[in-house]
Amino acid sequence: MANVFAVHSVGNSLMTYLKNAYPKTLSDTIPFDFKLTSTGELAEGADPQNTLTLLLFRITQNEHLRNRTIASDPLGANPPLSIDLHYLMTAWADHALAEQSVLTWAMREIQMRPTLDLSALSPEAGWDPADMVQLIPAELTADELFRLWDLLAPKYHLSVSYIARVVRVDTDIDLAKPVAAMRLGFQEVES
Repeated sequence: MANVFAVHSVGNSLMTYLKNAYPKTLSDTIPFDFKLTSTGELAEGADPQNTLTLLLFRITQNEHLRNRTIASDPLGANPPLSIDLHYLMTAWADHALAEQSVLTWAMREIQMRPTLDLSALSPEAGWDPADMVQLIPAELTADELFRLWDLLAPKYHLSVSYIARVVRVDTDIDLAKPVAAMRLGFQEVES
């Protein structure tokens, strides 16, 4: 289980992975940046250019693990907060070749490595060795997608959605057992 920085860590880790995996053969012809972004950043200023962004647009509680512990959790622990992160990955470019190629490349990379484990997750969340986050494609209807873009300041750009599940956030409850008091008596012993 992780701490409250887990949500940021998942998005940041995914974009760091994609940035590091972006091949030189593509970066020489299509230089691109990879950025975790927020709705506020998208609302400010001009659209990012030659950038692949990852926007967290919704967080939901996982319906299967809500209020449940699993075998590896400490005995007597409160159930962790189990959440799913809904992302929109968008390619920002001024020409079709860059936009389509980079987004297709990113989708292929996620398909080849659909799991973020301790080796890929950034450390600020305090992940446990058993923690894993699975990335799965999410189908948004055209209506959902256009409604989402209507709420964002920039106009529609080519994008794909993913769900990162299950992110387990520790409840930070101290599980230490209470100390039992004991009275000790001392007396002198003659030898």
